[in-house]
Amino acid sequence: MADQTTVVTGAETPEAFLADRQAFWHSWTHFVIGTTIGVVILLILMAIFLV
Repeated sequence: MADQTTVVTGAETPEAFLADRQAFWHSWTHFVIGTTIGVVILLILMAIFLV
């Protein structure tokens, strides 16, 4: 069988790990806020045009 090597490209220092987690959290909250706003706009438009 062939050997499979594992390459870890994650943060190596505590500061880099914290920066990586903060960047992820920033992206995640932007996604959640954008999706929530989109759903609210969709519901308002449905309330206007379907009633």
